[in-house]
Amino acid sequence: MLSPKRTKFRKPHRGKMRGKASRNNTISFGDYALQAQECAWITSRQIEATRRTITRTVKRGGKLWITIFPDKSVTARAAESRMGSGKGTPDYWVAVVKPGTILFELSGVPLELAQKALSLAAFKLPIKTKILIKE
Repeated sequence: MLSPKRTKFRKPHRGKMRGKASRNNTISFGDYALQAQECAWITSRQIEATRRTITRTVKRGGKLWITIFPDKSVTARAAESRMGSGKGTPDYWVAVVKPGTILFELSGVPLELAQKALSLAAFKLPIKTKILIKE
């Protein structure tokens, strides 16, 4: 599971998820990419499940880049705890994703295999995605 080694603040604010991605919205490393079409918090577990799906589908061939990183902690309160007594402890980590963000990039595999791998990977994510091909 991905998580930062250290952060400036343990419990960040939730923030707003609006607007489109102004950076990380073009293919930088690979030949094929999976691009987000909606905004969401993508957990480190979802990123790992997606990574496993892609690497198993391409049978550990080619090269995969994960271009998002879960650097925001999400807190959770204990079950059946009363109201008050402050914010909960950090429970899991998320990456904030806006529409247009490139999530994964892939190269070194044929087009058909890349499309199959990325479409299977898209099922592991809670958002609509699009497969891009570098021109």
